[in-house]
Amino acid sequence: MEDPAHDSSRRLKLLLEYDGTDFVGWQIQPNGRSVQAMLQKAFTQFTGTDATVVGSGRTDSGVHARGQVAHAIIKSDLSTEKIYEALNGILPNDIAVLNVTEVDDTFHARYSARERRYSYTISTSPCAIDRRIVWYVWYSLSIEKMNACCSYILGDNDFRAFTKSEAEVDHYRCTVNHAGWRESDARLIFTIHANRFLHNMVRALVGSMVDVGRGYSTVDQFKAAIQSGKKKDAGPTAPAAGLVLEEVIYE
Repeated sequence: MEDPAHDSSRRLKLLLEYDGTDFVGWQIQPNGRSVQAMLQKAFTQFTGTDATVVGSGRTDSGVHARGQVAHAIIKSDLSTEKIYEALNGILPNDIAVLNVTEVDDTFHARYSARERRYSYTISTSPCAIDRRIVWYVWYSLSIEKMNACCSYILGDNDFRAFTKSEAEVDHYRCTVNHAGWRESDARLIFTIHANRFLHNMVRALVGSMVDVGRGYSTVDQFKAAIQSGKKKDAGPTAPAAGLVLEEVIYE
């Protein structure tokens, strides 16, 4: 006779860290490794049943996470401690499960989130160990001009110019609660907090601000790109390597 505990589904909240270099992104794709696929495969391996894993957002190919949140719907009576140990024992070493907690059915990793926080790191000196998590820029940048750009993205704005033209979204408005650059040793670190992000939005903003910082364009041209909503008015998209999903905030 089957254990009745296995007949009922449980919902778990997962806190995850991963190096996105060798992934096609968070979401399952027809070809290539995805973080979502690795997690679902790991759950199936130790529970013997299929699991559904939903992330707070779809990080792109090559993008990293220190604070990705997901929920998993599974059928297993294992304790959260045993699940934590099992996942970390099975998953590849470029994914780490930092925490596992049981939540009720009202929690949704994506729809319950109120704010997401990203960082983007530029290295102004050559590096070897950190090469997979920074964008090495050899030319001088004006952090003052780049921070001047940030003042125009605060609040509720249309970011149509800073996403892929074929983005499948209902609208292009995002509310940015914080945006700014700071300098630390040979690093320039951009942090941005918003209620939602469009596909490639942070990387497009960073690339455009770097163009301003190096003198290829101006703060006024950056402002004009926001106002026009035309991708041709924005700068290039920064490489994926420097981008990290740092935290997801829930009420």
